[in-house]
Amino acid sequence: MSDEQAGWALELYQRSVLKQQKFSHIQALLGDTHGERCLDIGADNGVVSLLLRQNGGDWASADLAPEAVESIRSLVGGRVERIDGGPTPFADDEFDIVVVVDFLEHIPGDQEFLAELARIIKPGGWLIVNVPREPRWSLVWPLRHAIGLTDQWHGHLRPGYRQDSLSALLEPWFEVTEAKTYCKTFSELLDTALNFGYVIKQRRQGGQTSTAKGTVVTQADWKGGGSTAMKALYPAMRAWVGLDMLLPFFKGYRLIVQARRRSDK
Repeated sequence: MSDEQAGWALELYQRSVLKQQKFSHIQALLGDTHGERCLDIGADNGVVSLLLRQNGGDWASADLAPEAVESIRSLVGGRVERIDGGPTPFADDEFDIVVVVDFLEHIPGDQEFLAELARIIKPGGWLIVNVPREPRWSLVWPLRHAIGLTDQWHGHLRPGYRQDSLSALLEPWFEVTEAKTYCKTFSELLDTALNFGYVIKQRRQGGQTSTAKGTVVTQADWKGGGSTAMKALYPAMRAWVGLDMLLPFFKGYRLIVQARRRSDK
């Protein structure tokens, strides 16, 4: 991996309030990974994969869309596999820690995939799962669908999970030790605006507006004008997301769970 390749990804992270929120919550549940064998699944364009490796440990990566796999591989090298929610190419009890980022909602057999994760995680090992939270009601949900940012556009086979439904899926193999939501209404509005802006830009340029993993921002996107816009808008976006603090009783539209692999299964 060249300094240029790492540079654009880290620059994107430094200008993306939403990616910063996501990674901070993953890192808080992850802890120190030095000396651990780890796997990240579904880490989008590789920025999260790159940051996880800076946290220490021996990492492999995997994702669903070919575009995402290629982008991750260009950033981190090493072992990056394409998987589809079925059997994986990893060995029994291979990993101490697995981090799954925005992946379960994209595959048909989510429970079967969790069984596969239980196979490759050592007894007593850790699983972190980040998913969209299924809303009972949402101020932003009707807007997203009205402008075409539907579950189908995102590549979602289900609208998300609630804490109880995700815990029930994990229960046969994992014990949930912590769960929380993050990214409230103002963050969701920003996410909607950024995705819609990306779609408009891609349509004007005749490019692909979505993949099996929704939007995958690549180095070409960033160099092709994305960096200039994000740099200019970053202070305003950071201030806007800060307004989430005005909604203390609202749940976030993202759900993250930490779970431990049961030793008796």
